Amino acid sequence: PLRTIAGAIGYGTEDGFKVEGRWEHRNLFPPEGALRLRGILGTREALASVGVRRNNFLGRDQVLTVDLFASDITTQAVDSRGGGMRASFEKVSNILFQKPISWQIGTELLYTDERNRDVRIAPGAPLPRRTFLIGGLFGSLTLDQSDDLLDPTQGYRATAFLAPEVSRQGGAESFYLRAQGDASYYQSLGPAVLAGRVRAATIQGAGIDAIAPSRRLYGGGGASVRGYGFQGVGPRDAEGNPTGGASLVEFALEARVETPLFDGALEVVPFIDAGSVSRSSTPDFDEIRWGAGIGIRYKTTFGPIRVDVATPLNPGPFDSPVVVYVSLGQAF
Repeated sequence: PLRTIAGAIGYGTEDGFKVEGRWEHRNLFPPEGALRLRGILGTREALASVGVRRNNFLGRDQVLTVDLFASDITTQAVDSRGGGMRASFEKVSNILFQKPISWQIGTELLYTDERNRDVRIAPGAPLPRRTFLIGGLFGSLTLDQSDDLLDPTQGYRATAFLAPEVSRQGGAESFYLRAQGDASYYQSLGPAVLAGRVRAATIQGAGIDAIAPSRRLYGGGGASVRGYGFQGVGPRDAEGNPTGGASLVEFALEARVETPLFDGALEVVPFIDAGSVSRSSTPDFDEIRWGAGIGIRYKTTFGPIRVDVATPLNPGPFDSPVVVYVSLGQAF
């Protein structure tokens, strides 16, 4: 069938309620040119987007994508509404043809009206909203020498990301570079797999106050430092709301231990994570947050189901004592 309609409804302790719908015609623009319509309505997010995607463009597993979107999003750190355009051309890796090298290049243009959520400059006086017009290029390169895309047991992965941007706000222009590097390593040790991950990111060329809050760096969450909420690691204001930073460093180590339960489908995973976010473009490690916990992985034909229970080892005054994460796939 050429057409697909899909929907989801759910609730998250950080996201609130959310309803999502998507319609796709996979070959409206032959050959392999798809039209996608997507919408989200939720407690903290509203989004409408229309996109065109052409698969196998100029080569196998190469994808050209153009999206137009409008959104209104409120996270723990940012209250943002706006719209924009994003176009990308990429060589993708998938579970049928895992690529040792994959890449992506693209461009985006964004208009956003935002502020850090509930930041106040005086009692009862919210920080004024600011409008940003942001344009930029981006590119990434991934080296993948792991033995499995969804559940690796041997090898490594490394990704480098660069995005030069120009931002105009209040008649002033700022030029800066967003850069990030990720690396993970996997080693099988008998009935267990030892997995480690590091991440480093920086924003160079502009002060933190000239960068839109939605473009800053944040840490914390199930794909970051477990034991803390989404965007819960890093500088905060007096009200406890994250303000974001211009540099980030993260580390994670876990052991994925096989068990005989459910015919060997269940793994037990102790882990420890750490991370630091700084307002300056160079990490200062003034506040390193540590988290630790234990999780389970239930392996299915489409990848492992993950449940992690973590606690912050050196919590701040705004951190919960226990955080639970549920998702598909390994943490990294």
